[in-house]
Amino acid sequence: MSDILATTGLKRSFIQGGETIEVLRGIDLHVGPGEIVALLGPSGSGKSTLLQAVGLLEGGFEGSIRINGQEAARLDNDGRTTLRRDALGFVYQFHHLLPDFNAEENVVLPQLIHGADNPAAHARAQALLTSLGLGHRLSHRPSQLSGGEQQRVAVARALANRPALVLADEPTGNLDEHTADIVLAEFLRLVREEGSAALVATHNERLAAKMDRVVRLHEGVLE
Repeated sequence: MSDILATTGLKRSFIQGGETIEVLRGIDLHVGPGEIVALLGPSGSGKSTLLQAVGLLEGGFEGSIRINGQEAARLDNDGRTTLRRDALGFVYQFHHLLPDFNAEENVVLPQLIHGADNPAAHARAQALLTSLGLGHRLSHRPSQLSGGEQQRVAVARALANRPALVLADEPTGNLDEHTADIVLAEFLRLVREEGSAALVATHNERLAAKMDRVVRLHEGVLE
């Protein structure tokens, strides 16, 4: 089976103070079906920029990005939006949950946008959140949840539409070590159960070692 994600010669540069700053300098990266890959590197190494590129969140990149066999460069804005909606899930360092919606509603909403019917979306949200130990917290708003609980809801939301690839940017970076271990274990378990692939950016060697494979990004180059 072909790769879920494949980048070739991926580059990104910025103009800063009249100088060209090369953030990504020719990235060749492959993530296979169901594979969980740690993207390891220090702050400023380009991890977030790489995730923004493969997440189709902004333009200005050179090179090839193929997701589920589709070349993103050949798609117009609507096509990239559709591919992002249908194939990708996102988890960030900060949960970015909608504060006026409870845990269940935060996981239901992306499914409704995707076209699911209301009963199926609620059933899926309840199943995911219960699997993450939040079955008793479905009606709680983000402000009523702990940091670890908020991030579990964010994980459920990312997986709600059964994405082929989950992109996670320091998903436990805002948590204490003990809570980070618990949330990461739950994230990895659920991703594997759902059969998704994942690319997880982290600066933590210990957490990276728990994933299937580690690639290292240093000064815009994979080592």
